[in-house]
Amino acid sequence: MPQQISLAARYDQTIDFLYSRLPMFERVGPIAFKKDLTNILALCEILGQPQKKFKSIHIAGTNGKGSVSHMLSSVLIEAGYKTGLYISPHYKDYRERIRVNGHYISKKQVVSFVDQIAPHIDAIRPSFFEITVAMAFDHFANQKIDIAVVETGLGGRLDSTNILSPILSIITNISYDHQNMLGNALTDIAFEKAGIIKAGVPVLIGEYQQKVFSVFKNAAVKRNSDLKVASRLGKVMTQATTNRYVYKPLDGKYLKLDMPYHGAYQTKNILTVIQATQLLHRQGMCIISQSDLKRGLKNVDTHAPLVGRWQSLCDAPKIIADAGHNVDGIRAAINELRKIRARQIHIIFGTVKDKDVLPVLQLLPKSAQYYFVKADIPRAMDDQELYEKALGLGLKGQACGTVKKGFQKAKSLAGINDLILVTGSIFVVAEVL
Repeated sequence: MPQQISLAARYDQTIDFLYSRLPMFERVGPIAFKKDLTNILALCEILGQPQKKFKSIHIAGTNGKGSVSHMLSSVLIEAGYKTGLYISPHYKDYRERIRVNGHYISKKQVVSFVDQIAPHIDAIRPSFFEITVAMAFDHFANQKIDIAVVETGLGGRLDSTNILSPILSIITNISYDHQNMLGNALTDIAFEKAGIIKAGVPVLIGEYQQKVFSVFKNAAVKRNSDLKVASRLGKVMTQATTNRYVYKPLDGKYLKLDMPYHGAYQTKNILTVIQATQLLHRQGMCIISQSDLKRGLKNVDTHAPLVGRWQSLCDAPKIIADAGHNVDGIRAAINELRKIRARQIHIIFGTVKDKDVLPVLQLLPKSAQYYFVKADIPRAMDDQELYEKALGLGLKGQACGTVKKGFQKAKSLAGINDLILVTGSIFVVAEVL
């Protein structure tokens, strides 16, 4: 009698199958990016159109969409809604991508889904991302959720998540990233993000940006969508080095908020979440009280812990992981870095070879010691090449090879009053975590 394979082993085999068989953007880059929605539509047809069986909020943007997604899902959970959350990428566990009320999809459910869809893979030839989106939508439908918060992967218009018919679309902001796929101009990138705006569905823009606002306004007018801009409706402030935030509407009383996510850049994201909840409440799409909002933000680490965003890993020396990987993301991280007193700053930095890294390197402090690394993915930029680019800009450090070697080197040289920042790439942060 053949020996039965354990669930843990079956799960590991399933994940290996997904990684090895399906093209994955995070690993191989643009070759895995599909320029239409044909595959995801075919997968969901086989699954009985799960995307039509739950309400959803669809979130796009260059930076901040992950934070907004996590916070908003936590608020909805506190308001009593059975809430699905779909994000990408993951850091440590593939199942981080798919959650219901804070609980990851089970290993058994992942295995079962892949077994179900495997016979169709040769005919459809989906990407890793397309399979994962289909899995999320199928899981949400099977769990009979009330609402899902769904983060786009790349862009918006051609993103696999864009087969949803949401009750609200949110676009956080626009910055330069993935220009080789989304376009070299900010207006081109905005056009791709604006692709999530649906006919008759309200859209909330997190941050007013003059250069791209007309793109969103034109798309909203064309699709008869009510458009609001969060940054025009109020303000959120924070005290340096604290997790206390204060919301001030245009007319009304100050509202004090506590949230475990630290960083002045989170004020924009919190404001977007506040305005989203108020919009949903006013239009009767969800009933969300001020108490729900406060509890949702305060308990976000319970319902939807955010990994890799200014995450403190150790205190002596202080070690922080931040997955900023474009100009705006790195600028936000450096702004936070300036608020911390440290004898010496050590920065472990790696990136991908399909990214123009020079504008990012130009933002980094010249007083820091650098450890340039190459993440364990095919897309990773060679550490020696990265070191030479940085050296030309006056940054001092060394090429360390793997992330593990760079991390060990930094820790061996850092004193207890020093600070180590791990940044530049989601994949570098993932390896450290």
